Amino acid sequence: MNRRTLLKNLALAAPAAWLPGVVAGLNWSPLAPAPERMAAGPFQPTWESLQQYQTPEWFRDAKFGLWAHWGPQCQPEHGDWYARGMYQEGSDQYNFHVKKYGHPSKFGFKDVINEWKAEEWNPDELLALYKKAGAKYFVALANHHDNFDLYNSKHQPWNSTRLGPKKDLIGGWAKATKKQGLRFGVSVHAAHAWSWFEPSQRADKAGPLAGVPYDGRLTAATGPGTWWQGYDPQALYAQNHPLSENSQDNGAIHRQWDWGNGAAKPSAEYCEKFFNRTAELINKYEPDLIYYDDTALPLWPVNDVGLRLAAHFYNTSMKRHGGRNEAVINGKILTEQQRQCMVWDIERGQSNQIEPLPWQTCTCLGQWHYDRRIYDRHGYKSAQTVVHTLIDVVSKNGNLLLSVPVRGNGSIDEQERAVVEGIATWMQANGESIYGTRPWKIFGEGPAQANAAKLSAQGFNEGKGKAFGAQDIRFATKGDVLYATALGWPADGQLLITSLAAGNALRPQPVRRVELLGHAGGALAFEAMAEGLRIALPAQAPAAGLAYAFKITG
Repeated sequence: MNRRTLLKNLALAAPAAWLPGVVAGLNWSPLAPAPERMAAGPFQPTWESLQQYQTPEWFRDAKFGLWAHWGPQCQPEHGDWYARGMYQEGSDQYNFHVKKYGHPSKFGFKDVINEWKAEEWNPDELLALYKKAGAKYFVALANHHDNFDLYNSKHQPWNSTRLGPKKDLIGGWAKATKKQGLRFGVSVHAAHAWSWFEPSQRADKAGPLAGVPYDGRLTAATGPGTWWQGYDPQALYAQNHPLSENSQDNGAIHRQWDWGNGAAKPSAEYCEKFFNRTAELINKYEPDLIYYDDTALPLWPVNDVGLRLAAHFYNTSMKRHGGRNEAVINGKILTEQQRQCMVWDIERGQSNQIEPLPWQTCTCLGQWHYDRRIYDRHGYKSAQTVVHTLIDVVSKNGNLLLSVPVRGNGSIDEQERAVVEGIATWMQANGESIYGTRPWKIFGEGPAQANAAKLSAQGFNEGKGKAFGAQDIRFATKGDVLYATALGWPADGQLLITSLAAGNALRPQPVRRVELLGHAGGALAFEAMAEGLRIALPAQAPAAGLAYAFKITG
């Protein structure tokens, strides 16, 4: 069959825009999308140039963001990294997948995408709830390691406007977010699909289908007669390459996240495709924040794509905002130099000190991708845990980005909704102790800080230290006001703040007034003593509960 006939036949089955992906093996197409151009401006794609970055005030003031870490891996409702785990023979997710959908040689992740319809997704309702909860920015998943774009991409045929929900999810999230007056962010994780999807190249080692390959090596040539006819599975799985070293070891990828220790190096074509997809995302949806799930920046240090995207994002933001860079990039496991170039993100963990530069912790009520088992066992974080985390992080110059897992159908369940409502109640009464504040001279006092757990890799120290109690107090300032927030209600009716002892060097000026946010009874009685500032508490704790913010002026 000649080239012209092949193109004509494929056009009958494929959307015209995706012919380049379908016929990639021909090395020719009149319809290939034009590459995205990097915006000109003061930022250049070098670490040295990116060091001129300054964190925008909107982010420093916002303190609290909510996140929808939602994509096709939520459809099975069986936890995080599903599209990888389903190809790991004998794993929990593999066994679940075989029982629910069938063997991954016959029903692969591409077929899970086809099942996903997001039929109950209502971004306007969710964003109204999230604004009520006190979020000042909202982040939506733009793609995960599964390589499926959740927006209208001309560079990635496997996207949510063509397949699955057949909706522009990022477009919908962006519109709803901006309607509520919140800052909009996207999270981008797809740089790692190259190695993350390697288990899809495997086959069972035992059982009736031993040796039958999973679908990760399929190509467009096997598509005729299937639902995915006209789409190349390699544009999704990206597995036309040799395996990484120790690829059969399912844990090896964690040692190869920075593309070292034997990770298969991505091709130049793969890297440029990632650049084009992400630059298009920036250009089309104009986010204020990009969260990268990478060591430093995507594909660093094997390629400069991440540096180019950072410079492009910053320069684009300056053009949009009259010369001000309002953009925020979150990156993980950063060197001291890199922390000057973007905002350091700690995953599921907290710093144990006041950080000199603004930072962020990201965590989740449950698993990153929706897991029905957590709902069944009532295993979500409580509103109190979230509020305590927020207060602790803010005292150390940080922000909290909290993911509320979204079901495959696009809704959140009633247990999650109750947690969000609990956060809302507290924030409405105590928000002034959070928003627009800056760290004090020390972040806090109390027994918990002496037992704080150290960070591990990109974070992962949450919940490993001593639980917070009434003696644990966290500080923040706003102008001449000092907020001291107790992470429990003292049983004896008095709160002693040792850091505010009479004559102390931290705050030598005398205290003139103490108020309890959420308490309608006026100022509280207090006494400055050698052992600390002793505050007489009202008979009843404020109705919002969870934590108790004292406004101290003087």
